[in-house]
Amino acid sequence: MGASAAERTHTTVLLVEAVDAMLTEPDGIYVDGTFGRGGHSRRLLQALSHAGRLVAFDRDPEAVAAASADATRVDDPRFLIRHARFARMAEQLAALGITEVHGVLLDLGVSSPQIDNPERGFSFRFDGPLDMRMDTTRGESAADFLARADVQQIAEVIRDYGEERFAVSIAKALVARRESGFAVRTTSQLSEVVARAVKTREPGQDPATRTFQALRIFVNAELEELEQGLNAALALLRPGGRLVVISFHSLEDRIVKTFIARHSKSVFDRRAPFAEPAPVRLHALARVKPGETELRANPRARSAIMRVAERTDVAWAEAA
Repeated sequence: MGASAAERTHTTVLLVEAVDAMLTEPDGIYVDGTFGRGGHSRRLLQALSHAGRLVAFDRDPEAVAAASADATRVDDPRFLIRHARFARMAEQLAALGITEVHGVLLDLGVSSPQIDNPERGFSFRFDGPLDMRMDTTRGESAADFLARADVQQIAEVIRDYGEERFAVSIAKALVARRESGFAVRTTSQLSEVVARAVKTREPGQDPATRTFQALRIFVNAELEELEQGLNAALALLRPGGRLVVISFHSLEDRIVKTFIARHSKSVFDRRAPFAEPAPVRLHALARVKPGETELRANPRARSAIMRVAERTDVAWAEAA
């Protein structure tokens, strides 16, 4: 069976660059922590030898179903997919008898099939239920959060995760509408409220952009998931293994950049001045953005930043 319609409409960002950066050993074991519609996984499988292995994760049941419907992957003994958050990759891999890997890829954010499906509620371009959960089998939807939270809670979410300067005005408008008996339950309703509350906006940007981003990040605990996932990846990577992370907004990229920097230098514990410093565990290799050709073909790639780091061995750490 071939790719689904949703898969055909999804364009993988930094496809060649990400796989080339991660692949160090064709016989190795690799992790695709954000399978999506499988673009990176498909290319990696093409590059692996018969002895190589790829384990993929995705919290979205639709993504796992898409992979399970693709016979080219299901029938490949080198490939396995699990319905799980990438923050749980270590325990998931341990259950498979895997304790170290040669590379981990995290392609953050929302995939095109998720954005383009009105029923998922990720986009203000389509009217649909205000859900926004990446895993539709659990958790609280965006609409449910807005139905219970007070002005301060809503404002904090929109400000902290959307960097929205009109967060308080938006929160007040949402709560006022709810108290009048018309709680926001759809994407178009949310867009209308935000449009009235936001007085100015950057040219070309919809007034609701930052609010939708903020609610999506909050509902899915994306930043906490990223922190946990980075730590899990570092613990799994063998010496010489690669960490490749593609982010799409400054909050994500800041976490990745800080994580790599923190583990790229020896750290002295001031409380124990005579103790050995913590060893260097990562070596930053690259920061890559999509080229002009890719941006023309896929405008959604314009905000992507890929960071690459390598797990160091003891000798490298001591030399550093």
